Order: sequence, then structure tokens, then C-alpha cells
Amino acid sequence: MYKRILVPVVFDDGHDTQASFEIARVLGAEDAQFTVLHVMEITPGYVSAQIPEEVLDNCRQELDGLLQKAAQALPAATPMMANGKPGRVIVDTASDLGIDCIVMASHQPGLENLIIGSTADWVVRHAHCSVHVMR
Repeated sequence: MYKRILVPVVFDDGHDTQASFEIARVLGAEDAQFTVLHVMEITPGYVSAQIPEEVLDNCRQELDGLLQKAAQALPAATPMMANGKPGRVIVDTASDLGIDCIVMASHQPGLENLIIGSTADWVVRHAHCSVHVMR
């Protein structure tokens, strides 16, 4: 059983957050610590310059609310929001927090993954802990 589990979440229809939480609970020790992480990709400057700041702030607040609510599904989970390249942020966060298992959902791979790869693929290749990927 794992003591420190990181559960990255994406708020879209292609990723099953609840199933990730269920698996994290099963893999976690009785006294496991859970961190629920959402990574916001950095918006290029030429795009963000065209979007009013209040729209970006509202988006961040909405995502933070979704993250806080999602984290309640795990006992004493710590919600965490970060900015950057998702795969790298997930791996770096796992290293910084001493995580011993990452539980993450993934979509069905398609042709585009042969060219650009997926976040789950990147995490599996670079994480220094166990990674449980579910579809």
C-alpha cells in the first residue's frame, strides 16, 4: 500500500476523475496522504493579450472551485493548482512531495499520440515512483 498518492485531474469529459479516486483509495494505505493536482497550461502571451484579465481570473476561480470540490472525494486530500506543462509539473510535484504513487486517467491513444505523445506517457517515462494509469 502507498503512503503518498498524487492524483492529477483534468476537468473534461475524456478523463474519469471519480475512477481515479476509487483506485487511489484502493491503493492507499489506511493513513495515506492524497494530493489532488490540476495543471493549467500556460496561455501564450499573444493569446492572453486578447482575453480580458477578468475572464482569465474567472476561469481560474472556476477551476479552483472544481478542484476543491473534487478533492473532497478523497479523505483529507490536499488540493493543488499549478501552471506549466502538465507532464513535467506532475513529475516535478511528485518528486517535491515525496510521492510514491501517481494515479492518473488517460484517454484512448490515437494517431496524434504517435507524433506529440500524451501526458500519461510522459509521466510514465519520467516519474521516479510508481504510476498507475487507467482508461
